[in-house]
Amino acid sequence: MSETVADVMSSPAITLTPDVEIPIAADQFAEHGFGAMPVVDDAGTLIGLLRDDDLLISETALHAPTVISFFSAELVWPPSAHRYEEELKKFVGATVGDVMSTEFPSIASTASIEDLATLMHEEQVTHIPVVDGDTLRGIVARGDLVRHLARTT
Repeated sequence: MSETVADVMSSPAITLTPDVEIPIAADQFAEHGFGAMPVVDDAGTLIGLLRDDDLLISETALHAPTVISFFSAELVWPPSAHRYEEELKKFVGATVGDVMSTEFPSIASTASIEDLATLMHEEQVTHIPVVDGDTLRGIVARGDLVRHLARTT
């Protein structure tokens, strides 16, 4: 029998809701030693992922958009403008919903450990929510996977 994501995930996952204020979320991260927490709506559906990096943005210097002077015109480099808008939104955010990521990979609890490792590597992420359909089942941190691999090799 091959092992699955269900064998390494933390379950049940401790979650946040989008209305939680940032200082309270930061306290939860510190209390539990988490690097990321799933964000769910009132029905318990996964709607976001709050990473510790999302909390740090309020203490960082914002990256101003790149402006290119071309003859007498100044053009804003579109990718840098988008990055600035995203950082500014997180910089002034007061709640989890303001700063959480809404685009992130997820994986089914029945997926293989190989699929999990591949997804983490390809997406360059340290945490992946585990879902079955719309239901949050847990979360896997990179450390969970490394500890599992160390025990089985």
